[in-house]
Amino acid sequence: MPQVDEKWVGEWSEYSEDFESLSIDIADKIKEECKQKLEVERYKLMVQVTFGQMKNQGVRITSRCLWDTTTDNYATASYKNEHIWASAVVFGLYTE
Repeated sequence: MPQVDEKWVGEWSEYSEDFESLSIDIADKIKEECKQKLEVERYKLMVQVTFGQMKNQGVRITSRCLWDTTTDNYATASYKNEHIWASAVVFGLYTE
């Protein structure tokens, strides 16, 4: 899975409404890069990208789904600077 870093996030210093379109753009880039590098034709890839402000608070991101533990899996990556944090999760679900 590609790392979420400055090349993806740019030099954002303040949290804004622009992060909605940025998160969609980053999710699309991560999904495309995973498809190209992993060559997993029989897998459905789903990407979730979340942004937040660094305000001396904690955050927990959770997800649940029904899957086959022998074939399905996920990968995570995170990024932070002094103003924002980002979390990306890629889910790979085997399709028959």
